[in-house]
Amino acid sequence: MMDEKDKLILEELQENCKTPMKEIAKKLSMPVSTIYLRIKKLEKKGVIKGYTSIVDGRYTGKGTTAFILVSFVSRLPGINHNLSQRDIAEKIAKFPEVQEVHIISGDWDILIKVKGKDTEEIGRFVVDKLRGIEGIDKTLTCMVFGTAKETLKISL
Repeated sequence: MMDEKDKLILEELQENCKTPMKEIAKKLSMPVSTIYLRIKKLEKKGVIKGYTSIVDGRYTGKGTTAFILVSFVSRLPGINHNLSQRDIAEKIAKFPEVQEVHIISGDWDILIKVKGKDTEEIGRFVVDKLRGIEGIDKTLTCMVFGTAKETLKISL
């Protein structure tokens, strides 16, 4: 289990994972060796899954975002086995334009977040790739007009 010191360390790393351990140690009034060992423990436990940069898609030609709701059918005519919602989600996750895939509850089965150059590129993804996956019944694409908040931070 995590204690308050682990949470403080995680808050610092979420703010900027490139902050030197020496700086984190000073800010939290802890020895550098303790910070190092705690971070390694959090990594080993899988609490820290990795370190990454957050890239603004507007500067890479992928500034258009869409959320796509997917409904699937587990039985198709002529197929003698049930299709798996998890398998379909895994197939969707392999497309490079896909940032997130979630199995959800409610009227829809899967929620996807995609980034593309423009609406046409996202449209081609939906029509040519997504709808070609066996078991996908229907889709609903929601284009993002503006973003007030987008973060990977988890409130601790």
